[in-house]
Amino acid sequence: MAAPSVIAVFGPTASGKSAVAETVADRLGTEVISCDALQVYRGLPVLTNQPTRPTRLVGICDLDEEMSVGVYGRLAREAIDEVVAERGAAVVCGGTGLYLRAALVDLEVPPPPGEGVRERWESVYDEDGAAAAHATLLAFDPGAAAAVHPNDRRRVVRALELAEAGSSLVPGGDRLWGAGTRLPTLVAGLVVPPDELERRIGGRTDEMFAHGVVKEVRAALATGVSRTAERALGLREIAELEPAAARDRIVVRTRRYAAYQRKWMRRIPGLVTVDATLTPNEVADAILEMARAR
Repeated sequence: MAAPSVIAVFGPTASGKSAVAETVADRLGTEVISCDALQVYRGLPVLTNQPTRPTRLVGICDLDEEMSVGVYGRLAREAIDEVVAERGAAVVCGGTGLYLRAALVDLEVPPPPGEGVRERWESVYDEDGAAAAHATLLAFDPGAAAAVHPNDRRRVVRALELAEAGSSLVPGGDRLWGAGTRLPTLVAGLVVPPDELERRIGGRTDEMFAHGVVKEVRAALATGVSRTAERALGLREIAELEPAAARDRIVVRTRRYAAYQRKWMRRIPGLVTVDATLTPNEVADAILEMARAR
């Protein structure tokens, strides 16, 4: 097996990915490419926990711009190829599983919906009701209907868009990581015990509020945000709730998101786990040792 030219650091939120990725990059004399769906936006550095040092694909979009997996994947693959060509290796870091996949493999992404298609299916969902929209999806694409809850408006609408275009939200077979990575790659998954991760999530949320996240969110909403950007975890909670209630709600949602990210870790073939309760230097040592053993 060829020595990896890409080292990917993946794990649940608050597991210390950025610090580990930066340490690995420093050891290799290279750069970090972010695989985070919301860190692409300027204007929400505190809310999206953006790294403080220059990182590829962080802060590249205005808040009113849409971002898609297809567009991100192209940008990420270009960045990885450029860094590998210049430095001999690249470090990829992120917690958005689909964006990680788009960066590392040649991902086939369905085309975006035609003009007015999404709005039409949204009207069907809103006017006819969730149950009726889901029943329509069941008739068009039973596999997607089985995978999507009727109350998940965004995914029901997307599944209907794809079904109408002759595609599916749940393609035949498990193609999540069916293709090999484009370049020799080591994917390191950071593991933190649940109690420790919960403590870190609470602490990081408190730091967000101490560093002015309420002011940041209000300024962002005043300028307008895209549908993609408005999915930033905590944005609506801060906009609609008092700070104390928003803080508690964000902690709950972040715990759920961390559980979802851990599920992604189990789906990545060849992923090697690393104890992330160690220091970033120790975790980087372990990752680089495994890379050298390849």
